[in-house]
Amino acid sequence: MTAIPQGRTRRAATVAAMCALAVTGTVLTGCGDGDPDAGTNGVGKLSAAAIQAKAKTAAEKASAVRLSGTVVSGGTTYTLDMRLKGDGGTGSVTSKGAGFHLLRVGEHLFLKADAAFWAHEDGKGGTSGDTKAADKLEGMYVKVPVGDPAYKRFSGFTDKDVLLDGLLALHGSLDKDGHHEQSGVPTIRITGDKGSGGTLDVSLRGTPYPVLLGRAGNAGTLRLSDWGKDFKLAEPATKDTVDYGRQLPSS
Repeated sequence: MTAIPQGRTRRAATVAAMCALAVTGTVLTGCGDGDPDAGTNGVGKLSAAAIQAKAKTAAEKASAVRLSGTVVSGGTTYTLDMRLKGDGGTGSVTSKGAGFHLLRVGEHLFLKADAAFWAHEDGKGGTSGDTKAADKLEGMYVKVPVGDPAYKRFSGFTDKDVLLDGLLALHGSLDKDGHHEQSGVPTIRITGDKGSGGTLDVSLRGTPYPVLLGRAGNAGTLRLSDWGKDFKLAEPATKDTVDYGRQLPSS
């Protein structure tokens, strides 16, 4: 047996360490001649269009998902932390400094917020709303009527199919942008119009789920996790619910 010089062993160890450090960033740089897709689900070898199709199919088939991050819509930035499945969703939304909780079970949508959310400003430093009514609504689940503008505005945040269908579409020509890593999960990144049309990281481990989305035009960034992980979804108790009928108090 031929002895390996100690210096060579040390150099090999150093190179291995440098490669390990490289993957802690965003791009998995090539160290050596290894196949970056070895031991993965093989999606990284497909075309960008095929990768997107695989990711969308996986997302559609998943029973549940968690979305967290930001979405810019109509000039307004929303910070989301939502858990979604086929028959509804639940989680928190923050916009313009106001935070509230959304819960949808079937067609029934509920909104829970503090008194400040329900009290509206009169433009003179005071409030024009009914302060007593706002105090009564604090911490209660307010049922949102289907015909109320707020229903259309917020129910989309609780609809898995609608939300993912709109979010996972990249714009422009699709390309691959290398191997990356997100929260310890190896990914392949695809882009639309070299990134200006959005970016999508797809898992190379197990099912090719989307794990990180950068929306086109800097319209937000979302992490997608807990794919297929079920959670409890039930309407709030009657004692914790307020039903205004046809119209919510404006806010």
